Amino acid sequence: MKAFWFVILLAFTSCNTSDKYPAFETIDTDFSKGRLKQKQTITIKDIEKFHGHLCDGLVVGALAMQEAMKELYPNQPIDRTNLRIVSKPSPCLTDVAIYLTGGRYQFNTFFADTAIEGLYIIQRIDNLKTVSVSLNSGVKPTAIDSLGNLAIQQKLSPCDLDYLRKLEDDFTQNLIQSDPTKLFTVKEIQHFKWNPKTKNDYLKTDIINKNLPECK
Repeated sequence: MKAFWFVILLAFTSCNTSDKYPAFETIDTDFSKGRLKQKQTITIKDIEKFHGHLCDGLVVGALAMQEAMKELYPNQPIDRTNLRIVSKPSPCLTDVAIYLTGGRYQFNTFFADTAIEGLYIIQRIDNLKTVSVSLNSGVKPTAIDSLGNLAIQQKLSPCDLDYLRKLEDDFTQNLIQSDPTKLFTVKEIQHFKWNPKTKNDYLKTDIINKNLPECK
């Protein structure tokens, strides 16, 4: 009987946790040459499938985008035909950027740049309103970045890599249990000039340890 109630409690907790992930109401054209009337809801699960896995970076990007879109599209669907975005070049952040804004390099509506302030700079094309969004200092545990840098250099053992994953998973849970308005800062940028960079040799950090053996 105790095991039964434990399963019920676990299922209830998981359901409540998933409810805290951001969801986005969007509007797109309704076919390849169509009208702007296709409304739909995008969840973190949709972005996860596009990206390949759920991780802290994906959740940071989604929550950051949620806060930015409150300024660009308050109380209305996000028009993914009317946005362009600059992103820090991490695989997680760029995938969120592309998926939620419709930005694409080939259409001059997306590029990556390490030099920008914060995580993203997002601009509405119709009225040129532009915002930046940053993760506040002290929100992310420093151990994640320090171990992450070692992982990028392929200097972590299999067990150390698993420990890094646990830190990131714990951070993800902390993020979704927190008030996002206290995690991020959104600032309007006046007279932002779109100046795309063509650099395309950033390191794809989420595949460099893909052949590392399991921890034993």
